[in-house]
Order: sequence, then structure tokens, then C-alpha cells
Amino acid sequence: MSFRATAIAFITSCFLSVTLWLAPPAYALTQVKLSEVTYHECPPELAEGAVTSGGTAMPANCFIITGKTENPSGKPVVNADIFGRIFDANGDSVMQNRTRLGSVDEIPPGVGTFELRVSVPANQPTPLKLEQFKAAGFTGAVRR
Repeated sequence: MSFRATAIAFITSCFLSVTLWLAPPAYALTQVKLSEVTYHECPPELAEGAVTSGGTAMPANCFIITGKTENPSGKPVVNADIFGRIFDANGDSVMQNRTRLGSVDEIPPGVGTFELRVSVPANQPTPLKLEQFKAAGFTGAVRR
């Protein structure tokens, strides 16, 4: 191998080593299983003045959704989005075209709990049906 080829190979390997060493680690999306998902009405101080979001504010009922989390990653999952489907007593979707219901800041490793506040239009009858709940987040800091 010539001196020039050796020098180019050495410079390239140094550049790649420094670039990989300085680059922030890539964090993969981590799936978190949710179970024992249930709900209850918000306490009066949280429910007061509840309205639905969107173009037209309508009176709403406030509910707290709770359940268990199962984080298999061995690391805290941060900025976790909660997904699920909510139906009223008639089987009508409570949140049309929307499965992301909110987020939680951190889900610890192993088994834990979560809590999420939702507003449901007051004209939709209860009891609510909660289906297909899951969470996904990152095992490292995410820049916002």
C-alpha cells in the first residue's frame, strides 16, 4: 500500500472515530404495555369549566384515566405518548380521528402506574369504553 493510500485511510478512520464519539446517541422508540385501564370522574377543582378543544368550545365532562405500565427496557421512558380509543355508551367514538390522548413525562422501568386527564363532550353518554391503550416514548432525553 502506498504512503498516500495509508495516509488517506488513517485520516478517514480518525474522522469517523471522532464523529461517532462526539455524535449524540440515537434513541429508539420504546413501546410500553398498558393494562388495567380504567377511569373515574375528575375532582370538582379539576372539572370546573371543562370544555372540549377544537374550533367550537362545548361543555365537557372531565375524566381521569388510570392504569398500569409495563416498561421492559430497564431504563426510564421519557416523553411517552399515550394512545387509545374511547367510546361512549352507544359505541360512538369520543375523540373522532384521534388516538393520541396525551402524554406522561416519565415511565419508570418495570411495573408502574399512569394517570391521564381527558375531556369528553357532555352530550356523550357514559359509561365509557376504553380500548387499545398503549404508550411509546424514548429511553433518553429528547430535544424539544
